Amino acid sequence: MTERHVRASHPTMRLVPATLLALVTATALRAECPPPPDHAAALDALFARVQAAETEMAAREIANEMWAYWADAPDETAQDLLDRGMQARRAFDLLGALDAFDRLVSYCPDYAEGYNQRAFVNFLRQDYATALPDLDAALERAPRHVAALSGKALTLFGLGRDAEARIVLRRALALNPWLSERHMLKNSPETEL
Repeated sequence: MTERHVRASHPTMRLVPATLLALVTATALRAECPPPPDHAAALDALFARVQAAETEMAAREIANEMWAYWADAPDETAQDLLDRGMQARRAFDLLGALDAFDRLVSYCPDYAEGYNQRAFVNFLRQDYATALPDLDAALERAPRHVAALSGKALTLFGLGRDAEARIVLRRALALNPWLSERHMLKNSPETEL
C-alpha cells in the first residue's frame, strides 16, 4: 500500500481537509468585520426614483437596484456567508441558511442584511416571534430598509398585531409606494396612507 492509499483510506486523514476548512473559516471569522459600506447617497437617489415611478414594473426594477446595495456585504468573508445563506434558503435548506446567517450576524453585528435574512428564514418557518427581534435589529442599523420594514409588517400580521403591522407597512409604503403589500391596507380601518 502506498502512502497515498494510507492517507485516503485512513479515517483521520479524510478529515484533514474538512478540519482545515473549518480552521480557516474560524480564523477568518475571528477577524474583525469592517463597517458596512455606506450606500446612503445611492439609496437616496433610488428612493426618489421609486417614489416617482409611474408603473409597478418600473418600481420593481428600482427595488432590485436597492437590493444590490443591501446585499453588498462589508468584506469577502461576510459576502460568502450571505451568499451561502441565501443559496441555502432558495434550496429550502432553512437550517443551513440559519447557520450561515447566525455566523454572519456573529461576524458582522453591524451589517443589517444578516439580521434581515435570518428574520426572513424564521418568517418562512412561521417562527414570527423569533423573526421580529432580528427585523428590529436590521432596522436599527438601516432604518430605510424597505424589505425589513415590509417583513416586519408581515411578521406583525402573523403575530396577530394588525394595528402595529399597518403602521409599519405605511412607513414602508412612504419609501416605496409600489410594494406588493400595499394591497393589505385596502380593507384597513384607517383609510389614509
